[in-house]
Amino acid sequence: MRQKTKGTGHRWPHNLKYLIAGILFGILLVKSEVISWFRIQEMFRLQSFHMYGVIGSAVVVGAISIWLIKKFSIKTIHGEPIAIAPKKFNKGQVYGGLIFGLGWAITGACPGPLFAQIGTGATVIAITLLSAIAGTWVYGYLQEKLPH
Repeated sequence: MRQKTKGTGHRWPHNLKYLIAGILFGILLVKSEVISWFRIQEMFRLQSFHMYGVIGSAVVVGAISIWLIKKFSIKTIHGEPIAIAPKKFNKGQVYGGLIFGLGWAITGACPGPLFAQIGTGATVIAITLLSAIAGTWVYGYLQEKLPH
């Protein structure tokens, strides 16, 4: 009898599509140079528009996508309604954003493409990955005491 993925009722091959999507996304990140330490440093030094163009394009596509989902009441592929909860602003978001940006500027790595950077041979980024995991754990541990 084959092992099923815990809690989903699916066998492990069901998740291969996510692995393939992740690999393709990693290739896209590498080819577009958004994982390049040099591109990230250019952005923080205001020397190049490349990263601002990529990030700005993503924001525009995301905003249009959310608008379309709301306007046409688009449902998931399983027919379930997509509910987008309203977000309340709080000062913790500013503190978190500053810490995130500082870490991004120092390491030259955003958490999203860490695996792609490691995959290109920048194995020193494993320290950044472990630091991101540790930071997530510390946040979870201190969450009740932080400003929200």
